[in-house]
Amino acid sequence: MAKLVQFIKESYEEMTQKVTWPTWGDLQNSAVLVLVASAIISLVILAMDKGANFVLETFYNSL
Repeated sequence: MAKLVQFIKESYEEMTQKVTWPTWGDLQNSAVLVLVASAIISLVILAMDKGANFVLETFYNSL
């Protein structure tokens, strides 16, 4: 039990004194970057899906 308490104390100390936390502005910039990247990736996947759907429908309709 003593090791667990020591681990928790050391973890708390590390999180409060040794970790460099990002500023609010950095978090906002990162969130915007993730949002834009997610939108771009979803549009690429949508285009691939629509393209594959078009090719397969054209192929099946030609048979």
